[in-house]
Amino acid sequence: MKIADRLVGPGNPVFIIAEACDNHMGDLKAALEMARQAKLAGVDAIKFQHHLPDEEMLPDTPMSANFEEPLYEFLKKYALTITQHRHIKDYCDKIGIVYLCTPFSWAAAQELDPLGVPAYKIGSGEMTDIPSLLRIAGLGKPMIVSTGMATVDEIERTYNALVETGVPLALLNCISEYPPVYEDINLRVINTMQNRFAKAVIGHSDHTPDLFTSFAAVALGACIIEKHVILDKRTPGPDQSVSIDFRDLAMLVDGIRKVEAALGSDKAVHSRENQIRTWAFRSIVSTCPIRSGETLTSEMLWSKRPGTGIPSHLLPKILGRKAIRNVAENKLLHWDDFEGPKLT
Repeated sequence: MKIADRLVGPGNPVFIIAEACDNHMGDLKAALEMARQAKLAGVDAIKFQHHLPDEEMLPDTPMSANFEEPLYEFLKKYALTITQHRHIKDYCDKIGIVYLCTPFSWAAAQELDPLGVPAYKIGSGEMTDIPSLLRIAGLGKPMIVSTGMATVDEIERTYNALVETGVPLALLNCISEYPPVYEDINLRVINTMQNRFAKAVIGHSDHTPDLFTSFAAVALGACIIEKHVILDKRTPGPDQSVSIDFRDLAMLVDGIRKVEAALGSDKAVHSRENQIRTWAFRSIVSTCPIRSGETLTSEMLWSKRPGTGIPSHLLPKILGRKAIRNVAENKLLHWDDFEGPKLT
């Protein structure tokens, strides 16, 4: 799939998304600062959320433990307006970072679409809402869908529906716990998803308060990493406990790029290893003085560094040969020290 000017998928660099969520607390200046710091950290995109509370929930919707006040009331206070989203999108374009956004309703997607959003991120709570997803797919943009709280069969149902539309699709492994228990994360589900949902790009949306599982997800083949970010870890809010600050975000980007660079599968002797190989490997050496005409025995020979002489793995084939000249103790053996053919 392609997001803005970036190809995303196997064989391409991991697409890293900083999830701003509602950690800006409705403050446009804070949201812009998050975009600026995300750009400095080196991520590919920063993602916001567009909430129209009356379109996405009933006022008395029950809440989970990560909310200190009803979500409906929180969003009424702190959700960004579409005008603010337009300012943020323009600023992201100016500084050269991809602006993404999650519409939490079909109405929110309709408001976002004129902004030129290059792809739509769908949260886990909306993953099973196939009627809304099909309408959003009709806008013709790539879709990135998180899969927290869902069974594999539920993911497959959504996958089949969206693949049928022809929209470019990514599915993100995700656990909707705030923060998650590590034993619940099950990162190898990434490989299950790669095998089962072959027409989707597979990534990982991470809710841990550190970086380790994101690095592991990349090693397992995740092509997208999404991570919640916050300007100040002391800022209250429903996503505070699952967010990293921007110093950690820069470390995440640096680490992912290093993990990517290390994921090759070609086992070879590299040029920078050759100088070490020369001294670190072992050669056959004399453990006592050897006189010309003596038969070489295991008591006379052993292996020591450097590796510039006869390789130590040839020792069994040297034993039993006769020395043709004197060899001092603790010296590298050479092929012209004894009779018989040179071996490799």
